[in-house]
Amino acid sequence: MDRPRQTVHGRFLTATPASSSSSSPEPPADDETDDFFTLQKTDSQSSLGIGSVRERSTSPYVDRPDRPKNPIDRLPAELLISVLSKLSSTQDLLNCMLVSRKWSLNTVDLLWHRPSCNNWKNLVSVVGALRKVNGYFHYHEHVKRLNLSNLSEDISDGTILPFTNCKRIERLTLTGCSKMSDQGVIALVDGNRSLLALDITGLQHVTDLTLLSVAENCNRLQGLNITDCSKVTDDSLVQVAMKCKYLKRLKLNKCLLVTDESISSFARCCPSMLEIDLQDCRQITDVSVTALISRGRHLRELRLAQCSHITDNSFLQLPPHLMFDSLRILDLTSCHQLRDESVEKIISTAPRLRNLVLAKCKEITDLSVLAITRLGKNLHYIHLGHCQHITDNAVIELVKYCNRIRYIDLACCHRLTDNSVMQLATLPKLRRIGLVKCQSITDRSIMALAKVNNDPRAKPPPPSYLERVHLSYCVHLTLGGIHHLLNHCPKLTHLSLTGVQAFFLREDLINFCREAPPEFTDHQRNVFCVFSGEGVGKLRDYLNLDPDSLYPENGETMYDDGTGGGGAEDDDTVVGGNAMLAGHHPMVVGPEQLTGFMAGTQIGDDGNEGEEGDFEIDEGGDGSVYGGEGN
Repeated sequence: MDRPRQTVHGRFLTATPASSSSSSPEPPADDETDDFFTLQKTDSQSSLGIGSVRERSTSPYVDRPDRPKNPIDRLPAELLISVLSKLSSTQDLLNCMLVSRKWSLNTVDLLWHRPSCNNWKNLVSVVGALRKVNGYFHYHEHVKRLNLSNLSEDISDGTILPFTNCKRIERLTLTGCSKMSDQGVIALVDGNRSLLALDITGLQHVTDLTLLSVAENCNRLQGLNITDCSKVTDDSLVQVAMKCKYLKRLKLNKCLLVTDESISSFARCCPSMLEIDLQDCRQITDVSVTALISRGRHLRELRLAQCSHITDNSFLQLPPHLMFDSLRILDLTSCHQLRDESVEKIISTAPRLRNLVLAKCKEITDLSVLAITRLGKNLHYIHLGHCQHITDNAVIELVKYCNRIRYIDLACCHRLTDNSVMQLATLPKLRRIGLVKCQSITDRSIMALAKVNNDPRAKPPPPSYLERVHLSYCVHLTLGGIHHLLNHCPKLTHLSLTGVQAFFLREDLINFCREAPPEFTDHQRNVFCVFSGEGVGKLRDYLNLDPDSLYPENGETMYDDGTGGGGAEDDDTVVGGNAMLAGHHPMVVGPEQLTGFMAGTQIGDDGNEGEEGDFEIDEGGDGSVYGGEGN
């Protein structure tokens, strides 16, 4: 006789596990950017949770009181969740829900911790489950992270109505959902006492009403990103500062109405602040900066790019003999009033800086660089683009004392020569270098970066770890030098050569370039020459098809005369002898012609090559766009 079949009763399963952010395991670092659910056929089922549990939960052995417990059933909830969280397959988690009541309760928390809303089909599934009246679980109680940024163009105030009952959300990401207004965001925030992080980047219809609701409801808030919310003013931000005292991360980029009043409030009321980004907050003055640094003893990142009203007084007025050992990242891009005195003060008070950005601080000189050398091995990233007073002597000293530099940008530093680059090439950890419009450098620099050794008796140089090299408008470089760079830098994934004579209008070579950005003019598109990803490898392979054609017929190379073949006196020889490749005739372009093209493109003046800055730096583990802190 068959044993009676049992089912799991709804009243039995509606209980939620006693888990929160403190009891459930913290997801790995990449969970910040990747959805919990991977793209599989079962994704649409994952958000519904247990759409098929009613039909499949028929085991006669489910939680029978007279059945001895298996050792794994005696595991504490924390350990069981830790084990289950290692499963990467949604289907595996669904199967685990059918094992027992305990497993079901703890698995549903993982499945709904971060429901997949990465496409419209999944969103419909999630919404359908949230609207169920007689479901096995109160699904809205399990949602801790909600990210709708992948559907930003389709999300509106009406779309998020089903989520308004999710009052235990800890991280809410609405980046780019530009159709949303105060009404929608307030509906999500109102009554939510668990919110720890809110990102409403690009919601230009949001006003002070939203921030006032955040201040009223989210006293535990630790992270706030309102980048490009241009209607937000000091009125609401002061309230946020006063009531959200646990804030650690604050991004106010392009909030043009923000003034010293609100920033001083954050400095005064939020002593745990770790990171603050005020890029393009153009009303910020010395008062805010001095307050933030002097009160922010735990501050790790301070970004003040384009805060043009900042002067030396921001730093010179800091309390004497006060050290800020926590500060790791400082971005002062386009703070053009800063001079050497402020840089010296920064280094003396923040001796453990790892990433320092002084791009377009055009008044600083070698004295600033010599002060920076005191950072020693702590310095990993340095951006000195457009600091036109810097010379070889300062760069050589920088390399001597800061030998752990990984990223360096010296775009438009016109006084630099091969001597600087040859020293930079000795940095053992160098990964990325920007030399845009450093027009005095020649192939000697390229050979040094490629670690080419022409002396067979010498000890082989260490391998090159260069990944990204920016050489646009370095007009004295030749095809032979670039060829050596490609062959001796196996990790190279990005090479920019816009305005380099040997590549200019060479159809056989520029076929491997990536597409120019859509906002470029036709003329900018014609001169754009940037190789990235597979394009670098394809260019390398193409040049290696017939390397003999790179050099003159007499067998001499551009390195035989010891000049690097980059002098102005032999421009025609360089182009005629080294830019020839496998049956293609070289195009001779003189420096005067190339200068005209540079002026026409309007992309040479800022050293950006029309890209997103001189570097496209990957995010580090701490969310830093400058590569993270390290140890």
